[in-house]
Amino acid sequence: MPNHKFLLLRFQAYINGKFVSSQNGKTFTVQNPTNGEKIGEVADLGTEETAQAIEAAAVAQKKWQALLPKERSVILRKWFELIMQNQEELAQILSLEQGKPLAESRGEIAYGASFIEWFAEESKRIYGDVLPQDKAGRRLFVTKQPIGVVAAITPWNFPNAMITRKAAPALAAGCAIVIKPAAETPLSALALAQLADQAGIPKGVFNIITSSDVEGVGRELSTNPTVRKLTFTGSTRVGKILMQQSAGTVKKLALELGGNAPAIVFDDADLDTAVEGVFASKFRNGGQTCVCANRIYVQAGIYEQFLAKLSEKVAQIKLGSPFEEEVTIGALISERAVEKVESHINDALSLGAELVLGGERHALGGTFFQPTILKNVTQAMKVAREETFAPLARFSNLKPKKRLSSGRMILSLVWRLTYSAKISGEFGEYRSSWNMALSGLMRGSSVTKSLRSAAGKSLDLGGKVRSTVLKSF
Repeated sequence: MPNHKFLLLRFQAYINGKFVSSQNGKTFTVQNPTNGEKIGEVADLGTEETAQAIEAAAVAQKKWQALLPKERSVILRKWFELIMQNQEELAQILSLEQGKPLAESRGEIAYGASFIEWFAEESKRIYGDVLPQDKAGRRLFVTKQPIGVVAAITPWNFPNAMITRKAAPALAAGCAIVIKPAAETPLSALALAQLADQAGIPKGVFNIITSSDVEGVGRELSTNPTVRKLTFTGSTRVGKILMQQSAGTVKKLALELGGNAPAIVFDDADLDTAVEGVFASKFRNGGQTCVCANRIYVQAGIYEQFLAKLSEKVAQIKLGSPFEEEVTIGALISERAVEKVESHINDALSLGAELVLGGERHALGGTFFQPTILKNVTQAMKVAREETFAPLARFSNLKPKKRLSSGRMILSLVWRLTYSAKISGEFGEYRSSWNMALSGLMRGSSVTKSLRSAAGKSLDLGGKVRSTVLKSF
């Protein structure tokens, strides 16, 4: 456990520059997933307070967008610097409420801060354009203006980085923002709010709504006409609901929805590199990552050898408290998450899959689950079609000339491990995903760089199979 008093730990929502309780005094409990103990009671706001936050953001928007881009850049840069100065405490708060190992939490804080650093600089380069017209002496002048108040709904698996990734471009563009963090992990958001205040972000520009009323607050954010853009990271089911609710006010949307990313390993790939890449992708954050390699297809010639090497590596994983040295996987976020992985494993085994490793709750108890490997997985099994969000790797034998189909699965990312561009190109049906990688690019860096680069250049990123709709501000 952390050995010092937290200075950034708050339990009230942050609206219009103040930390506030709910109007009716309601709270909800935030638990430590590692041991199930209560961390604290957090203000449980409703739709009325959410509407007030939106109104405060609309008022603050006018002065914020009137600042020179350079002035906004200076404030955002200060926010970035404060985050990095407080990296250790932010990481400990993150590990406390989310359960990921402290080393991973430190990495997330740096990763999250990098979005603010990037957009602090990009805010000075929001250029317009001058276009020639069909008649002499005429020009079309194009200027870029802030879209207005932005609403953001963020997930629990990356409670720091998913906030900064959404807030940084909005603030850089001159927009005010209202953020609803996941009820499981609101403390990281509130810590960021304190540092935003210290950095000089004006009151009302950055707001945090803490609430257990997911449906009510989500409905207010998606239907309130003052909100002009909604950004959400989470399940496809909820994404569909938000799209429907936003239609009435024709909001701009940025959605990063559920994924079921495949890793495709061809027999010309470097075996050790491929094993290392799949391991890093699949088991980081305990497999609770929407872009991790959930389904692993290995070509027949190296199938058993690859499986043996990966199994040996997975068997060495150490589970435990995120504050213990050498721990690589923490507890799953909730009992419901454990029940889901158990259901997927039981379904797969009943339909003919083979258990290579793990498959049960860990002896540590609580929501700890053994790192698990299944082989001979088929498309008939839930584990092949649905996102599990757990330390579960499932293998299928990729036979020569076998065609893979996305079917009804959700694709947000594809990992292809081969040295052959020709082979990679033959899997054209996976162009429906929004990112892909060749051999050696299995870690998060390639994704991070591509997202930040695309945002800086105003490129679109999106998928075709109920996955992702991304567009920078």
